Amino acid sequence: MPDSNDVRMTLNYILDTSLDRYPDQPAIGMAGETPLTYREFYNRITALAVRLAREGVKKGDHVAILAENSHNWGTAYFAIIRLGAIGVPILPDLPEADVHHILNEMEAPVLFITQRQIEKIYELNKKKLRQIITLDDSEGAPGVVDVITFSTYLEEALVMKEDLEAGVGVCFPEVGEDDLASILYTSGTSGYSKAVMLSHKNLTANAYSAAAMIPIESGAVFLSVLPMSHTYEFTLGFILPLIKGCKIAYAGKSPTPAILQKLCNYEKPKVMFAVPLIMEKIYKKRVLPQIEKSRLLSLLCRFSFGRKFVYRKIGAKLVAFFGGDLELMGIGGAALNPEVEKFLKEAGFPYLIGYGLTESAPILSGGPPGDSTIVVGSAGKPFPGVEIKIVNPDPETGIGEIYGCGPNIMQGYHNDPAATAEVLLEGGWLATGDLGYLDEFGNLHIRGRSKNVIVMSNGENVYPEPIEHKLNAYPWVVEALVVENNGKLDGWIYPDYELIDEQTLGQSRVESREYINSLIADMRREVNEQLSTASRLARIVERREPFIKTATHKIKRYLYNGGVMMP
Repeated sequence: MPDSNDVRMTLNYILDTSLDRYPDQPAIGMAGETPLTYREFYNRITALAVRLAREGVKKGDHVAILAENSHNWGTAYFAIIRLGAIGVPILPDLPEADVHHILNEMEAPVLFITQRQIEKIYELNKKKLRQIITLDDSEGAPGVVDVITFSTYLEEALVMKEDLEAGVGVCFPEVGEDDLASILYTSGTSGYSKAVMLSHKNLTANAYSAAAMIPIESGAVFLSVLPMSHTYEFTLGFILPLIKGCKIAYAGKSPTPAILQKLCNYEKPKVMFAVPLIMEKIYKKRVLPQIEKSRLLSLLCRFSFGRKFVYRKIGAKLVAFFGGDLELMGIGGAALNPEVEKFLKEAGFPYLIGYGLTESAPILSGGPPGDSTIVVGSAGKPFPGVEIKIVNPDPETGIGEIYGCGPNIMQGYHNDPAATAEVLLEGGWLATGDLGYLDEFGNLHIRGRSKNVIVMSNGENVYPEPIEHKLNAYPWVVEALVVENNGKLDGWIYPDYELIDEQTLGQSRVESREYINSLIADMRREVNEQLSTASRLARIVERREPFIKTATHKIKRYLYNGGVMMP
């Protein structure tokens, strides 16, 4: 990794270097379409930056992006930071009220947006907004929202850049590693959204470490399925491939399994980054049914040797599903169900688990690839350049709060010194609010959020996440949540109604209801047999609709604490 005091810790340096090294190689584009080369990508970025500068955007200004993934998103972002301005990527799933809050607080003069998002700004007070540019070339809503399409804006910018270069040339401001590059609003599970300030060094530190750790050759394809407005995908699925001279292919809006398979067969990705929900769905929908429908496979899976044989065969099919060339599937953003990870391990599937936060841009632990001492259920070793320590560990379990330190740790929360002081401590340590421990091999094990721990009437601490993993392991459960209710524990489950409909085909509604009730009763008995007395569930309640979740598909627990919101 470059020295932390070096200009090489800027995103602009990464872009410049990628142009020098890989000018005519494919850089970025939509999956299944012809990508931009590194030279074309760079030329678009500098032209856009020239036009933004001519229109008054200057160093330190906030420029917002509210859009789904695309090569135009990446072009807009790099044009913003080329000027020393600060990108404000907004998660596409955020509701209208949150979007208004962010845009008003950031006072952004320019907004890049798409048709799917534009309704969210119909009622926005647009006095601060001078320019709204549609990355997907949509026409907006005349009389309500006046826009300029990206293609038009870029075409005019390219002419403007040529005119300037023919005269005195183009001069951009100096940008240093400690200058802010992004302000990202978290979509956390605890309710209050904070504006995380991330410098160029924060965002490049993990990317450089990953580039040194992951043996991927230039020209390899990264298939992107997660939002670029989240640091997980931004750092590892966007900046990392640019460092390595790879091609980024965007899958577009959340693809169905059939579309994802088609895109993978076309692009042949070497690397993907996913949240656990993607792999858990594949495990439940494609792996378990293969085993359960075959008496031979079910019998083989009862024995260790037979199970490994079966899993290896299925693992090979899973790699083929992702195009056949997959060398690394990074899994992070939330906790992976241990049962699914055991399958991936025994199947020989090329995966790595990571852990981090927006405040750490984002990785604190993960990998390294090929390390045989990484334990299933852990989040791997501290990432290169990152230190981790456990504070106030329990003398019996070793579980305490996880602290992280390194060049990736944020600058603080925008306009919130009190909240910053609570988590950024002496020596540059970040108090994560997560609980865990380090094992004898140096692996980090996450036990959940400190705010999520349920203290029972007898004083015993209960961690809801491991119980939820047991509930989620059932094929007919989509997602689950454990809450405290009047001194007892309730499990809320959202069933897979499509699967249940298949299993109750031809039955009356009364019979279907009795079938679901029997599944719930059996689940409660079986799960409670695996739990300590204090952790047992008094009830399991069926929820008729999905839980409200964050961008990385973690349930927003604060909406359901104490059983306030009815299941």
